[in-house]
Amino acid sequence: MKIMRTVLMVILAFFVATTAIHAETNSKKADKPPKTTEKAPKSSEDYSIKIPNSVLNVAKENTYPNSTQDQPYLQPSEWSQELIETSNVKIENPNLIRMLNESTMNKAPTIGLRATIYLGEWPLNYASTETSPNWEYQKINTNYFDNRGGKSNYQIHYVQEAQKVVKGGLTAKVPHADDVEKMMLIKAMDKSKLPLAFQTIIGAGTKKDQVYNISPKRLGYLYAYAPAINEKGKVTYGEVFLVMKGTKRTIVVKNVTSQGVGAFIPVQDHVHFGFMASENPR
Repeated sequence: MKIMRTVLMVILAFFVATTAIHAETNSKKADKPPKTTEKAPKSSEDYSIKIPNSVLNVAKENTYPNSTQDQPYLQPSEWSQELIETSNVKIENPNLIRMLNESTMNKAPTIGLRATIYLGEWPLNYASTETSPNWEYQKINTNYFDNRGGKSNYQIHYVQEAQKVVKGGLTAKVPHADDVEKMMLIKAMDKSKLPLAFQTIIGAGTKKDQVYNISPKRLGYLYAYAPAINEKGKVTYGEVFLVMKGTKRTIVVKNVTSQGVGAFIPVQDHVHFGFMASENPR
């Protein structure tokens, strides 16, 4: 009986000590101020490019109607989206997404199904590092008047003398250039908020009413330029495999590489004007 009583006393003492230690630990935890995680404020920086006063929109006056260039982004289907989310590399290529959208696959369980299908090497995504304007990308017109024999100001305005085709493009050769251009166009339009296209045309006879004065004894030159966006960044390539195991379908990308790339993309239906008056011919 004494032995049982002694054992019970030891157990009770151990329980009380443990409870006291636990209570003290909780008390210390309660004294500590709760950790607060401050969320970084969302950036409100506007990345759109500000158009200077010397650049005018001639979309209404342009005698050649350029087709509106929409961003060539293709919305993935539900099945394509599920596949894309399984990829180990981000997939943004509109042409690859289109191919996945046009594919169908039975999800019914197939015992022992194991297959790996090679879909080819693709440019998978483009990351933009710089989007900057070149307002004098290409000279498209010069209006001129000699007022050296005049006694008062002479007013001239812009008249496009000949149709001008303005083309952009990649600054260096890269694999699958068409796919890369589409992805760069999407990013450049999104960042600049400008109407962009790799080709734009200014028609002959396009006019703008803005007047420039040529004082007496001077020659006046009104230069017109087609502006463009200089887009720079990095394109990621990879070999794409469709892997099937039973009902599971996944995309696996292997042999991933990255390459720097740049392009000039003209701004549609916009003209940059530069006026100069000189005593001598230029």
